[in-house]
Amino acid sequence: MKAVDRSAAGSRFDSDWLALREAADHAARCARLTAQAGTWLSRVRASDSAPLTLVDLGCGRASNPAYLASRLPGPQRWRLVDHDPALLEGARQRLARHVDATGKQPDIENRQVDLADVKALSGLLDGADMVCASALFDLCSADWIEALAEACAARQLAGLFTLSVDGHWQFIDADGARQNAEDDWLRCQFVDHQRRDKGLGAALGGAAPAALASVFEARGYRVERASSPWRLAPGSEAALSLGQSLVAGWATAATEQCPAQAARIEAWQLARQRDLANARCGVWVGHIDLLLTPPGSDG
Repeated sequence: MKAVDRSAAGSRFDSDWLALREAADHAARCARLTAQAGTWLSRVRASDSAPLTLVDLGCGRASNPAYLASRLPGPQRWRLVDHDPALLEGARQRLARHVDATGKQPDIENRQVDLADVKALSGLLDGADMVCASALFDLCSADWIEALAEACAARQLAGLFTLSVDGHWQFIDADGARQNAEDDWLRCQFVDHQRRDKGLGAALGGAAPAALASVFEARGYRVERASSPWRLAPGSEAALSLGQSLVAGWATAATEQCPAQAARIEAWQLARQRDLANARCGVWVGHIDLLLTPPGSDG
């Protein structure tokens, strides 16, 4: 699903949008938390030869496992979870071309599951060492996140949850923020739209990182946080591709939220897309990475 459709009911993404954002995702991620996750996995597994079972929720085209595989200890067994069979098969084929930190190819298991079925979490997480997800939780409800935390705590699973939007974005130039009143108004409409049901209950949007930390801390987890913003510099390829798509998506969501202001939103969109095309600005989008380790695991 393209960025323009990201806020539509069901939030079904296509491979083009996932590919478009991947470079920015990988550049933004916190290397420190990934390294800490690897250390925790090495410490808790039964033996050096025992495979680590890692679950990736909403795997899409396997961008998250593809990033993590070589940065985490092996051997690894990945359980890829998505509702879309085509994405799942593509994810399996892609991850099969990657290796873990020891140079070994991971074992891969596909699970075609609609995550709206909260009861399915138990089966998905059984036997796992860590659950991972990237750019997922802004779509989820408070109840869904509570259910995930309960399922993880019951199994003493760690979580590495990356690139959750925090609700903040702005246009930037060489001197920093380049925001105006129209940008602020548009963002308010988009934030309201983010809270609509995206298929997993009333979505948390930018409140998701704080909600995740809260429900896991309530179960005794140690929570490590790091900022992982996209920084699409003025005139960069990312600003001219991903940035343009973001502006279109924000405008579409704002129009759905406030249709009476469609002309105002269109004018904003055209102005900002011209600014991006002429390298007068870039885009900064806030995200948060979280590493959550269970009590007593010395995470």
